[in-house]
Amino acid sequence: MKSRACRPPAMPRDVAPTAGAVQQPLPLAEPAAPRAPRVSGSSATRAERLWFCIRLPNLPLEASRTSNAPTAVVEDQHGLHRILLADPEAQAAGVMPGQAANAALALLPVLQLEERSPPRERQALEELASWAERFSSFVSITGNDALLLEIAGSLRLFGGLRELRQNIASGLEGLGFRAMLAIAPTPLAATWLARSRQRACIRHTDNLAPVLRKLPLACLDWPMALREALGGMGVMNVGDCLRLPREGFTRRFGAEHLLQLDRALGCLPDPQTSWRAPERFCADYEMTEEQTDRELLLNICYELLSSHERFLLARQLGTQHICFSFFHLKGAATELRLGCACAERTAKRWFELLGIRFEQLRLRAPVIAVRLRSGLAQPLQAESESLVFQGKPGSPLRRFSITQLAERLIARIGDQSVQAATMVAEHRPHYAWRSQSLLADGSNQTFDEPARYPQRPLWMLPEPAPLPVDSGYPVHQGCRLQLVDGPERLETGWWDEDGISRDYYTALNPDGMRLWVFRNRTRTPDWYLHGYFG
Repeated sequence: MKSRACRPPAMPRDVAPTAGAVQQPLPLAEPAAPRAPRVSGSSATRAERLWFCIRLPNLPLEASRTSNAPTAVVEDQHGLHRILLADPEAQAAGVMPGQAANAALALLPVLQLEERSPPRERQALEELASWAERFSSFVSITGNDALLLEIAGSLRLFGGLRELRQNIASGLEGLGFRAMLAIAPTPLAATWLARSRQRACIRHTDNLAPVLRKLPLACLDWPMALREALGGMGVMNVGDCLRLPREGFTRRFGAEHLLQLDRALGCLPDPQTSWRAPERFCADYEMTEEQTDRELLLNICYELLSSHERFLLARQLGTQHICFSFFHLKGAATELRLGCACAERTAKRWFELLGIRFEQLRLRAPVIAVRLRSGLAQPLQAESESLVFQGKPGSPLRRFSITQLAERLIARIGDQSVQAATMVAEHRPHYAWRSQSLLADGSNQTFDEPARYPQRPLWMLPEPAPLPVDSGYPVHQGCRLQLVDGPERLETGWWDEDGISRDYYTALNPDGMRLWVFRNRTRTPDWYLHGYFG
């Protein structure tokens, strides 16, 4: 049995500022080269991109397998069914691509033949794209058998490139997919390297050309007629193409393929389309034959609920309603609807409710397919873990939430001893918050939408700390800081004795720590550290 659903399987060099340039924005990053299009919603430049290609050479077989028996995928070629792909067990028996289906069956009578199904392949690819969203916020489906992930922003989250690659590779293996993986600074380079079956990892554009020059033209997915024409001229790989006169290449073969080479080498931008999973979950499970075994049907429902949980978990959402549809070969489907008092996503919770209702469900006929549809998704309210306290010796452990603990502390040591922080409508950072009682009524406080507040560090120093200066740039712990955002000018408080006139920047040290620094505009133009970002 095999699911047939659209469900998820769950920086030239820095220029030092001069005194006359204090009021101008400082250079934020290195290069002066043109910026690539912002295709994935971030402000990173093209040189900062890193693309991870997942190519699935056995996708037709993996998307069609319905049992553990030896399996091969057949495709109609000029009216004759021929083997397209075969699993290792079938290959060991002599079944090879290109064989006629009858010849393959003569070699292995128990061979299970599956007709190639592009819709099933696309569905499996979309399931994997949804699964891959846990590793990157930008996933693109390229061609019929590959995914592209932009992973430059994910490296720190997963502990580096090696760990991220290992997580993806082991996840694909656990899902039953054999994949060719490649990493490169441009989408096309990553795709071509994956097609060449090379275990490639290239992090900088300067290193692309030597590797790409060795690739055969078959990895470029160019038309066969074009490759044969180039082969007749002695052009066998990308390096040979790059040595041809550009004007003559364009006149004879068109500009499209020459532009592909430029995009692969990073000479031209290559925007990609981001794939997005549907916001409502809907998944089917089709069976090869009708079933009446309720235990088997419950297992199928649990698999669908597990995929539903992964779908909601990736979006940090929940739902209060789900609906199971049990399809029959004849007659209308039998529906079973479930609901929760509050938004829920865990498969275990829904399965408990399903088990209760399933005992009362009357199926009018054997079941051939099961569908799970979720209701409207809602933001899931996060809950803190409970704290465990040991009372008197021999007494049971007691659990309290953070809120309950604060309430009990207030009752024991007084309201003035337990305080919370709240925002104040003030531009000066050291006056923009105050402490208040946890029990204070906040209904009369009015603030703008949170999105309108500029970004502030969570860790603010009691007093700004002076920083050394190197060529006009601030230095922290012996390393010169890189200014990545700013300036944000704060010039306020002129009506009292504590007015400020500062330019604030977000700075980055070599270890990746983000700091909030500023320079006075009216006083001595020294640099100061005011806080750390989380």
